[in-house]
Amino acid sequence: MMFDLATVNDAFGMVSGRGDRTVMMAQGADGTWTPISSSELYGRVRALADVLRGWGVVKGDRVAILSENRWEWAVTDFAALAVGGVDVPLYPTLTPEQIGYMLRDSGAKVAVLSSREQYDKLSAAGDLPELEHVVVMDAGEFANAESFSALMEGASTKKQKDAGFDAMLKGARPEDLATIIYTSGTTGEPKGVMLTHGNLASNVNYSTGKMGFDAEDCCISFLPLSHVTARHTDYALLCHGVKLAYCAKFDQLPVAMKVVRPTVFLAVPRVYEKIRHAVQGKSAASPAKLKILNWALAVGKKHRAEILVGKTPSALSWKIANKLVYSKILEAFGGRAKVFISGGAPLGMESAGWFADVGIRIFEGYGLTETSPVIAVNYPEAHRIGTVGQALKNVQCRFAEDGELEVKGPSVFAGYWKKEKETKEAFTEDGWFKTGDIGAMDQDGFLSITDRKKELLKTSGGKLIAPQPIENKLKANSLVAEAALVGDKHKFACVLISPNFAVLEGWAKTQGISTSDKAALVKDAKVVRAYQEIVDKVNMSLANFESMKRMSVVPEEWSVDGGTLTPSLKLKRRVIEQKYAKQIGDFYADEATASRG
Repeated sequence: MMFDLATVNDAFGMVSGRGDRTVMMAQGADGTWTPISSSELYGRVRALADVLRGWGVVKGDRVAILSENRWEWAVTDFAALAVGGVDVPLYPTLTPEQIGYMLRDSGAKVAVLSSREQYDKLSAAGDLPELEHVVVMDAGEFANAESFSALMEGASTKKQKDAGFDAMLKGARPEDLATIIYTSGTTGEPKGVMLTHGNLASNVNYSTGKMGFDAEDCCISFLPLSHVTARHTDYALLCHGVKLAYCAKFDQLPVAMKVVRPTVFLAVPRVYEKIRHAVQGKSAASPAKLKILNWALAVGKKHRAEILVGKTPSALSWKIANKLVYSKILEAFGGRAKVFISGGAPLGMESAGWFADVGIRIFEGYGLTETSPVIAVNYPEAHRIGTVGQALKNVQCRFAEDGELEVKGPSVFAGYWKKEKETKEAFTEDGWFKTGDIGAMDQDGFLSITDRKKELLKTSGGKLIAPQPIENKLKANSLVAEAALVGDKHKFACVLISPNFAVLEGWAKTQGISTSDKAALVKDAKVVRAYQEIVDKVNMSLANFESMKRMSVVPEEWSVDGGTLTPSLKLKRRVIEQKYAKQIGDFYADEATASRG
């Protein structure tokens, strides 16, 4: 089903017109799930919109949301847009300094926070001269802040449709600014991406119609709603009638999947990798289980082509493998998932192939914050492994001489907030947006993205190396959590490896190696040898100039909290290069005399 939305308010209109049908599920502090009907959602949005109007929030005023995924996030979003406001979603992992910068830069008038933790960060964010109102979702005493639950007290009386409120919703125009989403700042000062109602609505109209979603489906919303991928997907799923269950923290996801048992699963590649590594790690602890897993993977690989076109293999060996292995892996997703989607970063051919071999077809897509976000996506009837699918019907694509993908269409953003120079630099002279990604398109229109243009390494010999495909090959091994290729302007490439310590420590015990000290563990001769073998194996599939001549295993697992990954779980390369400057320096200490071979 395709849509004809002109604004995000039109999407809310669709969702709120379903009466007593459950559209959302909220998780309480005790872990129980409470359904929220369409009419209840309407009443809550109306109630908050009335409060915002009472505070003088008018068209164009900014409303910041600093929260994990929860029903209050969606209500704040829809209420702010209903009164003509502009959302400024902020990642809950940001520091006080980052929060302060974004609130001052956006000039937010209202800030809606989730918890004491976020309130304390806001309090430490410095002077915020334009911020007039603060709202906290959690119960408690917060100085100079409003209680979200208190603002909802009249919601139950506002569940019936109101002509005046509905007319206000219809007053939004496609060209009206809907949100300012700050980029993660991996390459410098964060920039506020301005997306209009028309940008977001046009993307929803074309991105999910071929997936076959309906009111029988449900999905756990756990990817940060402050990221455009999750927010866009939630809009689209709600329009299709899919129930959304909000999961505030990633560590609650395994339990949520068992209880909610979603039929749709959307994640970034790192989540899929963690599930894969968990399966491999558990099997590695038992020689018998490992033998069965490897047998099942071999059987699955023979039937990969059938899985990739949506067929269920009829071979007896596949049915046995399904009962013994594949069905158990599906249970990790709740047991009912039928649509698996990956976005936010490259999935990698190894991961995509592994999941196909256990009967799970992952539809990989691609886009950027600046494109609202979807540029291309795979669908059940148009799927090609190793690609990000075909471009949406309303998105045009072309390639610059250096292979950079350039796009044009109604979902391309309006510009960077208060940054005219950066906005101009983001477009070609004839108006095409420069994605910064290197890619190619095959004769059937399937798009492949190889790497970020700014992340390509250029050796001193003039050879260009795309790091992401190589890093993904390394991460295919369960011992590797993350990998970062280095070597720009050097003779040869080297690699820093962040271990998957849960798997490494289990492996180390089988080798009689002490695991009490991580720094000592990664220096153990057996451990170093194991990681060198992983690197050597990947090197065998690479051209000589791409191969990693040296490697170092670091004693930390990179994370968002540690500042080495973005909230969408991409590498912060500048941070990593600065943090491990000594190790990188050691790689090239004898570069003048070292051989390239």
